[in-house]
Order: sequence, then C-alpha cells, then structure tokens
Amino acid sequence: MKTAVEEVRAAPRIHYGLIVLALIVLVVFGSLGLGRFGYTSILPAMQDGLKLTNTQAGELQSWNLVGYLVTVVLAGILAARYGPRVIISVSLFLVGAAMLATGLFPFFDAARGGRFFTGIGNAGANVPAMALVSAWFGAKRRGIAAGVAVAGSSVGLMVTGPLIPAILNAYGAEGWRVSWYALGALSLVVFVLCALLLRNRPDEIGLKPVGESAQEGIQRDAEKRASALDWGLVYRSRVLWHLAAIYFAFGFSYIIYSTFFVRYVMKEANLSASAAGALWLQVGVVSTISGFIWGGVSDRWGRRVGLLGVFALQGIAYLVFGMSHDLVAVYFSAALFALTAWSVPALMAALSGDVFGARLAPAALGLITIAMGVGQAIGPYLAGAIADATQSFALAFIGAGLVALVIGVGGSLTLQPPQSVM
Repeated sequence: MKTAVEEVRAAPRIHYGLIVLALIVLVVFGSLGLGRFGYTSILPAMQDGLKLTNTQAGELQSWNLVGYLVTVVLAGILAARYGPRVIISVSLFLVGAAMLATGLFPFFDAARGGRFFTGIGNAGANVPAMALVSAWFGAKRRGIAAGVAVAGSSVGLMVTGPLIPAILNAYGAEGWRVSWYALGALSLVVFVLCALLLRNRPDEIGLKPVGESAQEGIQRDAEKRASALDWGLVYRSRVLWHLAAIYFAFGFSYIIYSTFFVRYVMKEANLSASAAGALWLQVGVVSTISGFIWGGVSDRWGRRVGLLGVFALQGIAYLVFGMSHDLVAVYFSAALFALTAWSVPALMAALSGDVFGARLAPAALGLITIAMGVGQAIGPYLAGAIADATQSFALAFIGAGLVALVIGVGGSLTLQPPQSVM
C-alpha cells in the first residue's frame, strides 16, 4: 500500500508547456483579440464620434496593420536572439498603452498614431508567441497546440462582442473612448502575467517539449549546438516564399471581413447594435474551436489538406456575404467564417516549425507574416475606398472571396509536403 504522500508524488504533474500554451492564448487575446479586432466593435461609434468617412475608417485599421507589417521581421529576429519572453512582455505593454492613448486622441490624425503603435505591439507580441508553440510542442502535437493558441482571437471577440455595446450604452457619445480604455487595461493585465510566468524553452526548467519524438530530440540538441543562426536557410527557401504568397491571401481577405463585419450588418443588413454585437459574439464563441479543428486535421492528414479546407470555406463565406443582405445569408457566412477563422495562422506557425525547426521558427514566421501584413494593410483601405465609391461594402467582400479562392486555394494545391531544412 502506498502512503498518501507517495500517491501525491506519483500523481502526474501538469506539463509546464500547457501553462505556456494558456499564456500564449492570453497573448493572442491581448494583442490581436483586443488590439486589432476590438476595433471592429468600436468602429461604428468611433466613426460617428470623429466624423470619419469609410476610407478614413479603413485607413485607421490599415495604420494598425502597417505598424504590424514593419515590426514582424524584427520581432522574429529579436525573439530568436534574445528570447520570446522579453519581446512579448514589452510589446504587450506597448499594446495596452497605445490603446489607452487612442481613446484620448480627439482627432483623426492622432488616432492614426495610436493605431500604428498598437500594430507595432501586436506584431511584437503575436509573432514570438505563436513561434513558442514550436519550442514547447513536438511535431505531432504542434498543429493542435497552435490551433488552441489562436483561440485567443476568439476570446477577444467573445469579450468585445457584449462589452463594447454595454460601454457604448452606458457612456453615450464618449463610449468609444471608454471602450479603448477598457481594452487597454485588459492588455496590461496580460502583460503582467506574461512577464511573471512565461518561459522561452522547456530546457530552461529541465523539461522536454510536449510529445517530442526521439528524432526531434536529436535535432533539437543539434540546433542548440549550432554556433550561429543560419538566416540563409530561411530567406533562401522556396517553401518560405510559397507560404508567404498563401499568407498574403489570408491577410488581405480575412481583414476586410473582420474589420467591416459589424458596420456592414448594421448599416446594410439593418441589424441593431446589440444584435450585431450578439452575432459577433457568436462568431467568437464558435471560432474558439476553429484552430483546434483544422490544426488537428493538419496533424492527421497534412498541412496542405488543412489549408485547402480553410480557404475554400472562407472564400465561400466572403462571396455569400457580399452577394446578399438576407439574414440567412449573413448567418450562413458568419458560421463558415467562425468555423475557420484563425486556422491559417495556426497552420503557418506549425509549418514554420516543421520546416525550419524551433530555433529558426520565429524568424521564418516573421518573414512570411510580412506578406500577410501587406495584405492586411492594403485590404481595409481598399475596401473603404470601394465603399465610398459604390456606397456599399458588397464588392469589397466579393473581392476578398475571389482572393481567398484563387490565391489561397490555388497556392495550397501546389504546396509540397513540408521537409525540414535543418
């Protein structure tokens, strides 16, 4: 018979990798779920409060994404050199401070600065956090782990969906400013947690990655013995630039949909603010499983199969949304998007680790995210200009659908099975 003490000692401990994964979810929540997608819920009131045109509304989001774009490579390089923990923590502090500042700015030009610096923090936190998945999880668990990580964006939708309308109802014309204060404060809470609890690698605390195979362990030991990071293995890889093209299609198409979703269903499908917020909340709830589903599909049947499924369903979602204001079409489109929402970033994070290994994954993910960032920066501005010219966002959503189907699906079809370059 075992004593009670012996039974406690024999009980399995929770691997710290699961704690790190929970923190990564919070990083994605604070940086993207609040810092980027919070704008979707605040936009209608902010647009009215600052008297913005549709083009200006799109431009504010584009400035956020320009900040993201100019930082993604630097974030990956700094994280690979100095460790993700410091870079993530500093970036989350910047996200929170910039959102607080956005609420303080009384005019358009200053608000652009707030959105730009929020974007810098978004990239500095999100890219290293997603790359951490490769350090803490073996290849057979990496897709699902990355799928769980991106659920932080869904949590952001679930929080902002009901929170922002409640703040707007309570504070009236100044509600959009208070909304930014609330989101900024939440991001600063995440900053404190990550600064205290996040760890860069399992070996820092005497552990191995979750689900690591013997062969992966040998490769990891070889990476640690390397005297320098071989950046040429990253930027000279054809696979990397193939992935970048696919990621561009995702960035361009999804950001149009997610940025103008609430504004579109309120102004063109005639939903009330509370109904639009409730629908966005439902998208957030369902989308929590999107990365988990498609990450699991990619672990079992390959990353290409996962990408094909996601882009096909998202392309249909965008086309349906642009072609009909009918509520059935709106809900059908929202359901398809929710089931696939954050899957592509999860698959790209997994692919970066598959091809380049845990040590170079942050740099590789940073480079391909440049292409996604270009798509994201172009998308909202172009969509806003189209809406001002046509008095509707319908054509912008149709264009997003065509990009997802032609470049996303087409690029995924020609993607070869990943082979490690290490």
